Amino acid sequence: MKIFLIYLAIISFVSCIVTICDKYRAKRGKWRISEKTLFLLALAGGSAAMYITMLMIRHKTKHKRFMIGIPLIMILQFGALILATQKIN
Repeated sequence: MKIFLIYLAIISFVSCIVTICDKYRAKRGKWRISEKTLFLLALAGGSAAMYITMLMIRHKTKHKRFMIGIPLIMILQFGALILATQKIN
């Protein structure tokens, strides 16, 4: 369980940093981080941190794909976590 929490903290931190970098690059008209990469980070466990970061810095909030997709990933991950913990107990 400790390793899982460490992994979750790391992937959440990386997801926040990548989201902030994409916003920074967007403002300056530079090369952007692909949507595929952002979604892969969310799927890898950074969805909650990424969603909160997006709301805080107002990045991708007008894109329905992100404002529906990231919360949907969070719901699926939460459901999987509940199922996993029930099987352990």
